[in-house]
Amino acid sequence: MQIDPTFLIYGAIFGGILLLVEALYMMVFGRSIRLGSRLNRRMEMLEGDTSRSEVMDRLRKEATQHSKTATLPFYSLLAEKAEKGKIAFSPIALIGVMVVLAGVAFVALSLFTGAPLALKIGVSAAMGIGGVWFWVGNKAKKRLSMIEEQLPDAIDLIVRGLRVGHPFVHALSAASREIPDPLGTELGLIADEASYGREMGEALFAFAERMDMQDLRFLAVAVTIQAQSGGNLAEILDGLSKVVRARFKLFRRVRAITAEAKWSGMFLSGFPIAAMLMISMVKPDYYDEVKGTALFIPVALVVCIFLVINVLYMRKMVNIQV
Repeated sequence: MQIDPTFLIYGAIFGGILLLVEALYMMVFGRSIRLGSRLNRRMEMLEGDTSRSEVMDRLRKEATQHSKTATLPFYSLLAEKAEKGKIAFSPIALIGVMVVLAGVAFVALSLFTGAPLALKIGVSAAMGIGGVWFWVGNKAKKRLSMIEEQLPDAIDLIVRGLRVGHPFVHALSAASREIPDPLGTELGLIADEASYGREMGEALFAFAERMDMQDLRFLAVAVTIQAQSGGNLAEILDGLSKVVRARFKLFRRVRAITAEAKWSGMFLSGFPIAAMLMISMVKPDYYDEVKGTALFIPVALVVCIFLVINVLYMRKMVNIQV
């Protein structure tokens, strides 16, 4: 049995690129991440010599740097994920990382494979962009999941502050000191912006839209309505906390129930591609007799289209919104 190691080499190079992205990120921002993990990043910055206004400006710039440069070529698709993940790399630096990784992939492909030059350029570019894309998407997914999990506890802390007589801004600021990152720093930034004159509802709405999270929109709407029409904000937020917590529980339950269906969908979507790769590895000359026929390219394109449709429909069937 003859096994073509080319695909294994491609997979190993792509895995190495993902690890290299994480290594570069930790090498540049590792100290800040380690210090911030002890409390939260905003509090760690305030404990130094940096003033409150400087901390607010810096955090606001970091939070919106990717959306402001979404017009850069090939960057608009990545900007939303980078903003949700709050990637500390600047947009230019992130594009530079893509270029560096593409260069590393090109060198690795040149050393370990005998692929043509055009193929090496295309594959290395795809690996550089794809490695950063998967890494940023994973960071954004983890950060959003942590914020969703922390939000009910943060609302409970705000409710306690309101019930003992603190204004909403002070209750929010106190909650930001108790809640760890990533939500703690974001709540502290909102409290600082409100202290410097920005409307609380506007700041909460901006955060909700930046994260694209429905529970944060509920919080922003509740605070805005109470500010305009009055009412017992503590009771409103207490009810909201229960709703968010119940919604989060329901989401976890639905995810557990649909786990088998999701894995089945992933298997059915990936099996044809895996089978094709295995056939190419075990018997590289399997398609040689039909490659020269006139129908080979049209039929291959039709198969690819059906595979894409299959992936989209499988994803739609198992993606249940709560």
